[in-house]
Amino acid sequence: EAGASVLLLRACLALLASPIYLLSFLGLWEPFCRKVFFPFILEKICVSHDKKSKKHKQELFRNLPDFRGPSGELRLLEIGTGGGSNFQFYPPGCRVTCTDINPHFQELLSKNMKKNQHLRYERFLVAAGEDLGQVASGSVDAVVCTLVLCSVHSVSTTLSEVLRVLRPGGAFYFLEHVAAEHSSWRYFWQQVCYPTWKLVFAGCCLTRELWKNLEEAKFSELKIQHIGLAMPWMPIEPHIVGYGVK
Repeated sequence: EAGASVLLLRACLALLASPIYLLSFLGLWEPFCRKVFFPFILEKICVSHDKKSKKHKQELFRNLPDFRGPSGELRLLEIGTGGGSNFQFYPPGCRVTCTDINPHFQELLSKNMKKNQHLRYERFLVAAGEDLGQVASGSVDAVVCTLVLCSVHSVSTTLSEVLRVLRPGGAFYFLEHVAAEHSSWRYFWQQVCYPTWKLVFAGCCLTRELWKNLEEAKFSELKIQHIGLAMPWMPIEPHIVGYGVK
């Protein structure tokens, strides 16, 4: 019953988004999405998401200074930096390496770097979460990843890369939207929106149960909290937030 309704509604949504499906078929959507649409729309969504998640992020990153290395410095790597909306939460003097698979966030990134001069920006790497080969093993004290695990090709490979680059005792911080409770209407709508959403939002998957991947990864300590961030007209209310220690 539910399966048929999902398929029918998916078809209706695909019809509404048919120009995008056509552009995608012609190979024109992805480059446009990467260069123009995604950075633009992400900035708009981020403004709303940042307001809703601000207190959760302040709480989450409060203990970042505890993970400073023996030198007293905090070397932080951010996966999927985007426009740099997390910079404001990092402690002064923190040495930040930015990575993103999409190099087209430069404008917003420069704006946020100028705003957050309390940080030291080491380098910007164009890299996927699954392939951080340019970063030496055990070389960072903290890795941060917010709203990124929804769109990596492989969550488990990304998490093993996170554990590789972290020094022993280092921490991985995350805030991600996840699948809703399976029996809920919210999950029903996530399933309906799934294919079109994934196409429009550069590979973002709505129904990942990321807490399971985190529990399977080899963290010595893991703190996960399930929270709701109400985003109007968006199927991404359920989130998880927390950190894992290597």
